[in-house]
Amino acid sequence: MINTEKYIRIQRELRKKIILEDRLPGEIKTIAGVDQAFPERDRVRSCIVVLSFPELNEIERAFSEIETGFPYIPGLLTFREGPSIIEAYKKLRKRPDVLMIDGHGIAHPRRMGIATHVGILLDIPTVGVAKKKLIGDFKAPERIGEYEPLRYQNKIIGAVLKSREGCNPIFISPGHKISLKTGIEVVKKCLRGHKLPEPTRLAHKFVNISEKS
Repeated sequence: MINTEKYIRIQRELRKKIILEDRLPGEIKTIAGVDQAFPERDRVRSCIVVLSFPELNEIERAFSEIETGFPYIPGLLTFREGPSIIEAYKKLRKRPDVLMIDGHGIAHPRRMGIATHVGILLDIPTVGVAKKKLIGDFKAPERIGEYEPLRYQNKIIGAVLKSREGCNPIFISPGHKISLKTGIEVVKKCLRGHKLPEPTRLAHKFVNISEKS
């Protein structure tokens, strides 16, 4: 039985380290996307795809697959999926300037979505791009490329972006060492006609391909 309060306390402590301003290495030249899959109930696989920016040409891919004994608990995803992401990240020859994670950043009840949590653990700029809302209220954007603020407890915690016609919007929130403004700009520059931005779209595509492939 998982003591959820123990892990919530860890999140609350880590929250003190969140940086929501740009701490980027000057001009962004590379960006990576990461996504996870579960080939078996207690195994998690991660794929990170590094791309040039803004051209979005693939530079490198890295994979990791590990056992996880942590169950699926909404709001505590990093304790289940984070170790695999970190292991894949450490395999990269080219460390990206920004890491885009399929999930939320500060758009989380304790401001500690997987993009924020991983960003703090790796001490790198991260942005979260999620397919579904976890918390907050918003007005749906009407046109492709438009976005509306995502609000929670009278604060703006992210943006809701219409990325493609006929699809639900995506939810952008800063993770760590990046501002919401820059996060939105980066995500918009990574759109190529699909619902998801290229970094996480490609990571999702490749996550079920083994490293030997």
